[in-house]
Amino acid sequence: MLADYDISPALPASDIARARAFYENLGFQPEMVTPDGSTFYRSGSVGFEVYPSGFAGTNEATAAGWQVTDFDAVITELRANGVKFEDYDFGELKTVDGVAELPDGTKAAWFKDTEGNILGVFQPGS
Repeated sequence: MLADYDISPALPASDIARARAFYENLGFQPEMVTPDGSTFYRSGSVGFEVYPSGFAGTNEATAAGWQVTDFDAVITELRANGVKFEDYDFGELKTVDGVAELPDGTKAAWFKDTEGNILGVFQPGS
């Protein structure tokens, strides 16, 4: 049933103005802003929400991610926009300069938004 519908991530923000500036610097344009400041953006064929919350940044796992077709170009553009990628060492999964490359050729990188939400960029291997 739910598999028939697009999923829309919701990302908490302790400072909604700061969060909006971050996402809009990455090229997202608000589609709707509610009176409480919740802001809705479109990313590809789905949307996501950034909403005010005192719990922003408390999740220590990936909150949302983008599957891309030109990983290196996207990473280069994000770095040019001031994004700093996280480094992880989880045994089999280890990043080098913020990028993990898996045996099947999958590339992945993670970064935090201004609110501490962990976001990922992925390109599947073969």
